[in-house]
Amino acid sequence: MSDDRTPVMTGGCQCGAVRYALFAAPKPTVCHCRMCQKAVGGPFAALSMIQKTDIAWTRGEPASFRSSPLAFREFCAACGTPLTFRFIDAPHMEVTTGSLDRPQDAVPVEEFGLESRMPWLDRLTSGTLPGRTTQQALPDRKVESYQHPDHDTPPGWGPRI
Repeated sequence: MSDDRTPVMTGGCQCGAVRYALFAAPKPTVCHCRMCQKAVGGPFAALSMIQKTDIAWTRGEPASFRSSPLAFREFCAACGTPLTFRFIDAPHMEVTTGSLDRPQDAVPVEEFGLESRMPWLDRLTSGTLPGRTTQQALPDRKVESYQHPDHDTPPGWGPRI
């Protein structure tokens, strides 16, 4: 990384091929629009807005998909992790909150795309759905992750496959 600023947050893809640093606190949001749902393969996209001047790619470069006449979405070409959303003509962009090393520190402050919000989302926070930990759900399996750890790693680090 050639940027001499101190990162406020870091993040990257699932396999570790692409990493980034943020040099200002992002503005976390949730978008329910249909394009974001499809882009992340989920009921909404958790995104964290940052000025384009306050992000640096520290390992690898993301691939890009032009998802509309107005925007691009970046992702890791090796593992497919969605990484960003950016309007072509805006000074800001958004990183996927789940790609941050500490996504728990990026608490959403606003929702967008409410016309496509799944009506059952309220059940997730109301406590009406039964829940289990990963180990409770898979008691006979050893759960082991080959994902990149949630911190920067030295050059040459690679996932165990």
